[in-house]
Amino acid sequence: MGQYKKLWYLLFAVLAVCFTILGYMGSEVYKKAPPYPEQVVSASGKVLMTKDDILAGQSAWQSTGGMEVGSILGHGAYQAPDWTADWLHRELVA
Repeated sequence: MGQYKKLWYLLFAVLAVCFTILGYMGSEVYKKAPPYPEQVVSASGKVLMTKDDILAGQSAWQSTGGMEVGSILGHGAYQAPDWTADWLHRELVA
């Protein structure tokens, strides 16, 4: 390790800085995540969905691997399969 000692120190310093930044940014994302509404209401006043419905849908989406292709609030919505069409089809033929 003698001749590479400075390089090892540099590597550990870079890793420490990178993980510090990663931890900070992760905490900021967690703090600034959008809240879940208690309920979503149509213009006529009908309750379309509640917070529990949203969380149940999120859980179903995550259980089928949708979160592995991107974020829920971002790019993953374009990459994961559209289960809405599948659900509507199943409701129609049921």
